Amino acid sequence: MAELLCPAGNLEKLKIAIAYGADAVYGGVSHFSLRVRSGKEFTYESFREGIEYAHARGRRVYVTINGFPFNSQLELYREHMRKMAKMGPDAFIVATPGLVKMAREIAPQIPLHLSTQANVMNVLDAEFYRDLGVRRIIAAREISLRDLKAIKEALPDLEIEVFVHGSMCFAYSGRCLISSLQSGRVPNRGSCANDCRFPYVLYAENPETGTLFRLEEEPEVGTYIMNAKDMNLASHIDEILQSGAVDSLKIEGRTKSPYYVAATAYAYRRAIDDFHAGRFEAERYQKELRTTKHRGFTDAYLIHRPFEKERTQNLESSIDEGTHQVAALVDETGLVFLAKDRIGTEEELEIFAPEPPAAAVDSERGKIYERAGRWYLKMRRLETPKGKRFDTIHSGNENPILLPAPLPPFTFLRRALGG
Repeated sequence: MAELLCPAGNLEKLKIAIAYGADAVYGGVSHFSLRVRSGKEFTYESFREGIEYAHARGRRVYVTINGFPFNSQLELYREHMRKMAKMGPDAFIVATPGLVKMAREIAPQIPLHLSTQANVMNVLDAEFYRDLGVRRIIAAREISLRDLKAIKEALPDLEIEVFVHGSMCFAYSGRCLISSLQSGRVPNRGSCANDCRFPYVLYAENPETGTLFRLEEEPEVGTYIMNAKDMNLASHIDEILQSGAVDSLKIEGRTKSPYYVAATAYAYRRAIDDFHAGRFEAERYQKELRTTKHRGFTDAYLIHRPFEKERTQNLESSIDEGTHQVAALVDETGLVFLAKDRIGTEEELEIFAPEPPAAAVDSERGKIYERAGRWYLKMRRLETPKGKRFDTIHSGNENPILLPAPLPPFTFLRRALGG
């Protein structure tokens, strides 16, 4: 069965991804990863804890060491690889032939996965890296399913991993210098400022006179001219799995929210399991994915060729709030929640959990109940374990609030927007 691979931007997100169905997670430490902002949320100590946590549950952890080093950083990379290898991860993700060579020398026992940044698009390149010792390629987002089949047929011993969900780059798999030009943050060294998500005003200049004209945009169109929609291949998971070419389905998003990690893992876990059970239902997964913040969705280029696609850019806005708002997150004990938004008593909140609540409950603290196949919660009393009570609680309040009854760890409480 194909692996579900989810992002782990920090230890909490790692645990959430595993709770909601990830077979494996990927993440990194410090500036050796292509997600510097996310990498800072992991220390060596917490990453070691994450590996131990995952392995205790039969899950895998892949270490992202997929930056592009300068000469001055090579010794730092070597030391970093040595430290990470001692933790016993399940693979290193690297992006350059030099780092493949380095990893083979320093940690020959650690399998190597080739980052999507290497832009493998054909059998020849895949074979080249396989011969260097790479066990898995993470294919470029621009590749087609037909080309993946060709690679698998030619190199059946080479694992293939593909992105199925998450942010898309306006450039060719991150080969972009806009962020570096405007803010000095280098995209392929892990510090992209996402300048393609900004609104822009266009001008026309007459070089002979020096006259500068501002170009007026059509109303309702906007100026987000480079803002790519998010990849969403949930409706095509059946086609991808039927191909037999793909070993791992990857979700982008180490800098995304804990709720994003949970909702995407939940949706794609069910898509994979439903396919194998013969009950694949695309709209079921799409409904869940629409609850997350996103930039609009596109099925990108794996199934359709680029010139066949329309509306792959979101020109109106940089983000869509999704259909639901997270109100609270239940902690790892399952006994209390922490507010992420304003919560009052007698408000109905939907329970979004890795598994359904054990049973309906009606107590002085609140009520847990089922309706039309979904579970809900109403709080009657907002009380901390120390007995402090509130009429309402807000996101800035860090007091844990007791639940009417235990819920699965990392359960989210959410409300429908506009409802």
